[in-house]
Amino acid sequence: MFTGMITDIGQVASVARKGDLEVRIASSYDPGSIEIGASIACDGICLTVTDRGPLEGGAWFEVDLSAETVSRTSLARTPWAPGSRVNLERALKVGDELGGHIVSGHVDGIAEVVAMAEEGGSTRVTFRAPEPLARFIASKGSIALNGTSLTVNEVEGCEFGVNFIPHTKAHTTWGGIRTGDAVNLEIDTLARYVARLQDWG
Repeated sequence: MFTGMITDIGQVASVARKGDLEVRIASSYDPGSIEIGASIACDGICLTVTDRGPLEGGAWFEVDLSAETVSRTSLARTPWAPGSRVNLERALKVGDELGGHIVSGHVDGIAEVVAMAEEGGSTRVTFRAPEPLARFIASKGSIALNGTSLTVNEVEGCEFGVNFIPHTKAHTTWGGIRTGDAVNLEIDTLARYVARLQDWG
C-alpha cells in the first residue's frame, strides 16, 4: 500500500531478459533500509525487490517484471532503458503520514498526454483515459498517475486535466513530461467501490 507521495527519482541502471524482465534501479535510498521482498512502487507499479546493494550516494535494487505487467502498463509503449527516470515510493508503514491518498500500486490502464499549457509557474496537463475508466474520474477527486497522487481539475468525457506545481515538477519525473507520453493510471479506490455500489443499486 502506498500514498502517491514520491520519495525519490530513481534511474534505470540495467535491463536484462531472464525469462521475466530484470531491471536494476539506482536510488538515493539507504541500502540498509531496503529488504529483499519489500515492495517499492516504480512509476506507480508495485514491484518486489529481488536483490539490492550499496551505491555511492545511495543504493541499487532489482525487480522482475512479468510479461503481464509490461503489457498492462506504459512499459508496453515506452519500455524502460538504461537512463530512464522513474518515480519511486516505499511501501506505507503503520503510523506514516498519509499525505496523498490510498494507492495500491496496481495499474488500471494507460492514459495519454494530449495537451499541455503553462499557467504561471505551473503546467496544466490534459490526459485522455481509456473509456472504461473515465467514469471513475471526478473533478476535484484523486488519481494516481505514474505513482503520483494528484487532484483532478476538470473532466470532459474521457479527458481530464491536472495542474503540476513547480515543486511536483522538480521532485518527480513530471518536469520532463511531453505531449503523446503514455502514463500509468490508477483510479481512486473509493471511486471504484462507489461505482460498484451504484451498479448494484
